[in-house]
Amino acid sequence: MSDQGGPAGSTDTSGTIPPELERLRHSIDNIDAALVHLLAERFKATKQVGVLKAERGLPASDPGREERQVARLRELAKQADLDPVFAEKFLAFIVGEVIRHHEALAQDHAPRG
Repeated sequence: MSDQGGPAGSTDTSGTIPPELERLRHSIDNIDAALVHLLAERFKATKQVGVLKAERGLPASDPGREERQVARLRELAKQADLDPVFAEKFLAFIVGEVIRHHEALAQDHAPRG
């Protein structure tokens, strides 16, 4: 995030932040908060998926689903005028974390002996 706010992030040498910049920063802060909450909800759901997979001995990764999700997200990105390559990288990061969590859950559910 290149525009962090505050004196270090301000390009205004008078020490005051223009109202339009302040408004935009406030909007960005609200969007960032929404993203964090949405990611938290997503990870709650994927944790439940991981538990179900672990209980049933299913693999942590589902390459077919991941491929469909990438195609779906790229299309959504195009519709939203967002760079599809960026959207795919973002999804890949999230999916990587989800798989890591699912693998840990699988280890927790592995038979001991």
